[in-house]
Amino acid sequence: MRSIVTPGSQAEQAGRLFLAAILVVFLPQLPLGNYIGYPFVILTTWFHEMGHGLTAMLLGNSFEQLVILPGGSGFALSSIDVEASRVERAAIAAGGPIAPSLVGAMLILTSAKPRLWQAAFYTLAAVLVGSVLVWVRSWTGILVLPAMALMFVYVARAATPAIQRFILQFVGILAAMSMFHDWDYLFSQSAVINGQTMLSDTGAMEAQLGLPYWFWAGAIILVSFAIVGMALKIALKANARPKSVWPPR
Repeated sequence: MRSIVTPGSQAEQAGRLFLAAILVVFLPQLPLGNYIGYPFVILTTWFHEMGHGLTAMLLGNSFEQLVILPGGSGFALSSIDVEASRVERAAIAAGGPIAPSLVGAMLILTSAKPRLWQAAFYTLAAVLVGSVLVWVRSWTGILVLPAMALMFVYVARAATPAIQRFILQFVGILAAMSMFHDWDYLFSQSAVINGQTMLSDTGAMEAQLGLPYWFWAGAIILVSFAIVGMALKIALKANARPKSVWPPR
């Protein structure tokens, strides 16, 4: 007996998310995949560094600038109050690696609600452009991020609903899975960025809170899995709910 997947069902939503995940994983292996995927690599770096900067701002500090390098790495510079506690400083360090999972989770949730698709693309585009005007101070970011904003506006205005949903899911899964690209960085005490050796995010957490960097790497991964897992559960559950028909028959 042939199984039938009902349009809009939980099975269809799971299949689309799985397809997006497969594309994220295998895109670099496809012909020209690295070139096609490059803007999205820059986008995930932007999520990461904005996480550092916005966390600093939320804790009452100043977000000074964001630099994205051509190779895909980057850094955020913030002015931290000299009286900031060790916990605050560790939270700023953790804000970077956790931010992509938060953004990914929000996009996955949004992909389950068609009325939010266009708003999500316009919001992403506006924040990208705003960040370039206020914080981004590198040519890679200045060139790539506005181009991504234009792409999101085009998708919101001209793409079919199916394409809109897939792009949201693709970017959401990409952000959520970006921790795997940063695996070595998370499990390193320091890293060389722009020719300078500096503490990694988990190394900075170790310096502030005492427990080893690998402990904080594991904690960040567990938190990220929990965030994304909850988003997937809610998104799939939303599609599993029976939809009412109007007018009633």
